[in-house]
Amino acid sequence: MGKVGRWRACARAAGGAVAAVGALLALCAATSVEAADGAAGVGTIVVGRVWTGAAAQPWAEAVAIEGERITAVGSKGEALKRLGDRAAGALVIDAGEGLVIPGLIDSHIHLIDGGLHLTSVQLRDAASREEFVRRIAEFAARLPAGAWIAGGDWDHTLWGGELPDRNWIDAVTPQTPVWISRLDGHMALANSAALRSAGVGDDVDDVAGGEIVRDAAGRPTGVLKDNAMALVDRAAPGPTLAQRLEATVAAMDYLAARGVTAVHHMGSWQDLQVLRVARRQGVMKTRVYACTPLSQWRRLAAEIERQGRGDEWLAIGGLKGFVDGSLGSHTAAFLQPFSDDPNSRGLLVNTAEDLETWTAAADAAGLQVAVHAIGDRAIRLQLDVFERVAGSNGPRDRRFRIEHAQHIAPEDLPRFERLGVIASMQPYHAIDDGRWADRVVGVRRSATTYAFRSLLDTKAHVAFGSDWFVAPPTPLEGVYAAVTRRTLDGAHPKGWTPSQKITPEEALRAYTSEAAYASFHEKSLGSLEPGKLADLVIVDRDLTKTPPAELNQAQVKLTMVGGRVVYRAATAESP
Repeated sequence: MGKVGRWRACARAAGGAVAAVGALLALCAATSVEAADGAAGVGTIVVGRVWTGAAAQPWAEAVAIEGERITAVGSKGEALKRLGDRAAGALVIDAGEGLVIPGLIDSHIHLIDGGLHLTSVQLRDAASREEFVRRIAEFAARLPAGAWIAGGDWDHTLWGGELPDRNWIDAVTPQTPVWISRLDGHMALANSAALRSAGVGDDVDDVAGGEIVRDAAGRPTGVLKDNAMALVDRAAPGPTLAQRLEATVAAMDYLAARGVTAVHHMGSWQDLQVLRVARRQGVMKTRVYACTPLSQWRRLAAEIERQGRGDEWLAIGGLKGFVDGSLGSHTAAFLQPFSDDPNSRGLLVNTAEDLETWTAAADAAGLQVAVHAIGDRAIRLQLDVFERVAGSNGPRDRRFRIEHAQHIAPEDLPRFERLGVIASMQPYHAIDDGRWADRVVGVRRSATTYAFRSLLDTKAHVAFGSDWFVAPPTPLEGVYAAVTRRTLDGAHPKGWTPSQKITPEEALRAYTSEAAYASFHEKSLGSLEPGKLADLVIVDRDLTKTPPAELNQAQVKLTMVGGRVVYRAATAESP
């Protein structure tokens, strides 16, 4: 049985009993960590073409590692000299024709939800109503009575843009509550069984900051958007602690295979509890900067006062808030109406007054504030809030962040650099949304959509991530997206808004040094330099020399975290 299989067996044995989880984790920890390779106290040398990500020495041919840290970067001779008499017994890892790069950092991820979605009904690529219904029916047939179907990640644009309706699936799930989200997480479909369980009737009132989609007779179709999703969320049974722990480890294995060594997790206090158990038991393979809800800033401030900000594996200090919804759900907040819906400019999930109150108080407490803003109206609102708060609270190294920053008004582009606001962006979204975004926002607004080039030209800090479970946690595919901007449907072979393309090295920096800066970890992560943690990845080709159209074919050969190999591709040569 593989290490993930052993972990799942342990998690199932826990059966959700919190009291048993600690002991079971201690037993499972040995099987989860034992496969992590590393030098047996004599050091490791990684040789090959090395892109260090360091401005002073961008290229090298070897990296020397002792324990968890890098001790030398340079020529092979320099690496051997650093190890001295121990060099003869050192573990040597040869990158061959590949490229050695710093560990890739995902600056925006929902780690535990991503792990949970790995085992949910898979609807992301369901390209028709019939396929959508068939997959749900087959999944429901395998479930025990009373179990809910969650996850899903459906994309209605694949079958022409018609939103799903509970009538589609009620016949195949008469007694099985279904509560499945669109891939962006900003709207979800409930069947009649789920609505009954949640006490949501045909006369349900509208919800501020959300939308209940209704049919011509005013009856809810089952699609709920943003704040309206709470109507069913409160009734849906959440996963047990044991299931969340299982999902966390599965997610970390999944990320390691994709070269991800650290993440900025956008989650809840319950998520932090799960991550702390995983940290105590030594089963973490991915470094986590865990952000908690902005509205609960007092709790985070008190937590840091009592316990500090964590360590190199699990750190806290960031807060995540929301201004608006998403483009795909037509809930992103825009200055002008949607091109395909002149009666709507989207919505605000929170009021401007609340956002300013929370931001000001959190900033005064020394916490980092990161706020989701997708539409140009939402982005401007939050930039205004950041500017006023910084002016009122005075100078400090605050590193405000706007998460997604997808559709920026041209006049607001220079404000990111001027205000020191980090644009935390997800390049895969560009090649996904680019299939249909022009008809939603128009070509003119698309010119500064996912404006990687424009932001970098202003010297703004740009950090990249995935938003998994919303999009795949595949940084190499993200590099391809940022460099080519070729949409997933092949309709833009020269790139969607090609003026916003960037170079492979610029994209790599956004996944490494800039991502480390975005969480205050640039002194220990983000580049291959002596003294920093030995997190690195070997890719099967030199990304800086690969033809742009072939970048999405690149594969991770090996992933190392803290001097230990946590993933090795089956085709990679054994060191």
